[in-house]
Amino acid sequence: MTEMDPNLPYAALMRAMRLSGAQGGLLTQAVAARIGLHPTDLECLDVINLNGAATAGELARASGLTTGAITGVIDRLERAGYVARERDPADRRRVIVRSHAAASQRVGPFYAGLAQRMAALCAGYDAASLDLLLGFFTRATEILRDETERLRDAPPPNNPQARVE
Repeated sequence: MTEMDPNLPYAALMRAMRLSGAQGGLLTQAVAARIGLHPTDLECLDVINLNGAATAGELARASGLTTGAITGVIDRLERAGYVARERDPADRRRVIVRSHAAASQRVGPFYAGLAQRMAALCAGYDAASLDLLLGFFTRATEILRDETERLRDAPPPNNPQARVE
């Protein structure tokens, strides 16, 4: 990781974003442990919930997992009662994965405190500031997605200890 002068506004923002991302990952691990899921399974469930539904291919692209690994994720989520598979009415060969309404009821309480605290935090900002933050985080997420895809598509590193999945 490249270290920068922490006194520069850009460097301070990048550090804050890295800390936020790391803390988000740790929160995912804590919630997943409480509900008996693997963190990757919980992240895939979140992708399904955010999009309303997802195909196995969409989950594979979002997570970077192979379609075979995603099948395992969907199987585990289905066995645990969080999702159901449906045939795509437009293409019967495709399967769409939707979460059960009960999934939000089971997972939501673990995020209730976070939601309340984030709402209170947002209440301290005016609409223009929130719009600015929304634009920044939307573009930052696009950059993160692009960089993730770039790294996944790159040839394997010449490092015998590096894991490539």
